[in-house]
Amino acid sequence: MTEEIKYRKIIHVDMDAFYASVEQMDFPELKGKPLAVGGSETRGVVSAASYEARKFGVRSAMSGVQAARNCPDLIFVRPRFDRYKEISQQIRKIFFDYTDLVEPLSLDEAYLDVTHNKKGNPSATLLAQEIRKRIQEEVGLTASAGISVNKFVAKIASDYNKPNGQKTVNPDEVIDFLEQLEIKKFYGIGKVTKEKMYQHGIFTGKDLKTKSQEYLEEHFGKSGSFYYNIVRGIHNSEVKPNRVSKSVAAEHTFNENLTSEIFMQEKLVQIAGELEKRLKKYKLSGKTITLKIKYSDFTTQTRSKTLPYFISDKGLLAETATELLFQERMKESVRLLGISVNNLNTDLKKSVVVQLRFDF
Repeated sequence: MTEEIKYRKIIHVDMDAFYASVEQMDFPELKGKPLAVGGSETRGVVSAASYEARKFGVRSAMSGVQAARNCPDLIFVRPRFDRYKEISQQIRKIFFDYTDLVEPLSLDEAYLDVTHNKKGNPSATLLAQEIRKRIQEEVGLTASAGISVNKFVAKIASDYNKPNGQKTVNPDEVIDFLEQLEIKKFYGIGKVTKEKMYQHGIFTGKDLKTKSQEYLEEHFGKSGSFYYNIVRGIHNSEVKPNRVSKSVAAEHTFNENLTSEIFMQEKLVQIAGELEKRLKKYKLSGKTITLKIKYSDFTTQTRSKTLPYFISDKGLLAETATELLFQERMKESVRLLGISVNNLNTDLKKSVVVQLRFDF
């Protein structure tokens, strides 16, 4: 009879400023300098920032204009996603030397369940140290890690001693750790929810714990029960190695703002072509098409349509996106367009074949 495992041993590995660090590794002249991947002094959005740039308040999702304003010496480089994917695959190979239960969240982070691991090492803390050391020696980059009894706490812990550090929250430390934590550091609580919690006198995990489940559900809807449980260390989500994407998207930021719907329509055809490649690569199709529009004033609008059948064809994607484009007039010139597909079907063979429509 095998010994029953009371707690899972979960490691969350998070690469340090991944895109920027890859650029600094590949181009040594960029080391030690404030660097932004993506965007420019006049256009676009920052995808990642080096730690040198973060000291000036440069962050991902910040406009290039604002980033340059914050840091006049900021160096902008174009992203090289093929290179980032290549490095990510090298890192994942290291993960699989320890466990098959690896759940990637993105190119630069993943959960590992090492409760039963290939090394036979009962210490998740020592395994995390070994994994981080191998990443640094074999890949040339630093990683941080959080170690705990569930994914939620491990994710928060990985951010504690960044960069190039780790934190373990043992089973008997979880409750105290969460009670003392500022509510804004709870994974999944964004800016809007944080402000709403402040209005209810919730500033720390301890404050959150004073609220009943009924109170939280009344004021925060379905998420209320989630908040009630996580502050008590209850999060039973398993590490899922075959994590299915919830949506697939492609978008493009333009060098010059677009004012004509005709030009926008041409761009949507190109974006739909890129999206088709991504969907077919992962053998996905979907029913719900969403058009994303970012205006020159940086406001974002989305328009969606759910079809009665699954699609992945660029012609139908472009046709649906164009229909959404003409749904209402543009309120400003447009700096970015994107198309995303969700409500996914993971098996293309089950997708309904729809004959393309042509105008003669």
